[in-house]
Amino acid sequence: MSVFRAIVASAALFALCASVQAQQPKKAPRIGYISSAESERTDSNAQAFRERLRELGYVEGQNLTIEYRYFEGKLERLSEIAADLVRLKCDVIVTTGTEAAQVAKKEIKTVAVVMAFSGDAVRLGIVADLARPGGNITGLTSINAELGGKRVELLKEIIPRLSRMAVLWASGNVNMKYFLSEMESASRSLNVGQQSLEVNRSDDLEGAFQAAMKQRAGALMVSGGAFLAVHQKRIIDLAAKSRIPAMYPNVHYVEAGGLIVYAEERLYMFRRAADYVDRILKGANPATLSVERPKKFELVINLKTAKQIGLTIPPNVLARADRVIR
Repeated sequence: MSVFRAIVASAALFALCASVQAQQPKKAPRIGYISSAESERTDSNAQAFRERLRELGYVEGQNLTIEYRYFEGKLERLSEIAADLVRLKCDVIVTTGTEAAQVAKKEIKTVAVVMAFSGDAVRLGIVADLARPGGNITGLTSINAELGGKRVELLKEIIPRLSRMAVLWASGNVNMKYFLSEMESASRSLNVGQQSLEVNRSDDLEGAFQAAMKQRAGALMVSGGAFLAVHQKRIIDLAAKSRIPAMYPNVHYVEAGGLIVYAEERLYMFRRAADYVDRILKGANPATLSVERPKKFELVINLKTAKQIGLTIPPNVLARADRVIR
């Protein structure tokens, strides 16, 4: 009888332990988020990312933790930030921009990485192949450099007499060789000369605009990259002061007062990045998750800025705009 009681007691104890274990909440996944923006408050891309995560059932502070790290264009901080997020044992790390993706490739080996956007990930060696990236990095690759020709065509359409265009770029932008070559082909066919304006420090910006005015550039092409993004407001202000029509690399510039942008729909890309995070948290292997090229593009024009610099946007260009800021 005592043996029977012992068996019953053991069974009851096992059932109790199993019940307690079942009731214990699962550890909330931890996501690392690396951005060149100034802060979480001003990062509209992060807002789009969080919104999609909520739609997928993840609520920050309840069943999900996000560790935000902003390097504000200071590329030397990226390695330290990557190491910090690895130490925190993040389940997935999200990178924004080419510079962050490249550091992730070099520094992060044990954590899954999702690119919200980057330069051409294959050409830059970040992933082996779009269909099968083959490592711990997947997500979305940008095609900003490939859009260079289309942007030149738009500027020429807006300014038919355009004969010279300045190109503003930062020395740390690894995409520039490809970006410039794409634009040069379109520029030659349209008889538009190019003036290269390389900047290394914030103090170089004003001198770059003075050089553009001295050479009578009729328009400005602003390249992508973290350095210029951090100095977005100053670049927009200098363009307005110089009364030079400027084409920008993403919509945030135009929403902040820049003239025009034709680019990938960046907020859509951040929502897609959330989908990748969800799949990885549910067990998908990043090595087999194909890297996605942009599927949505947008032409956005700021008419208030056009009026400020005395530029009339042709009706046929306005009609093609996805959004007009008035």
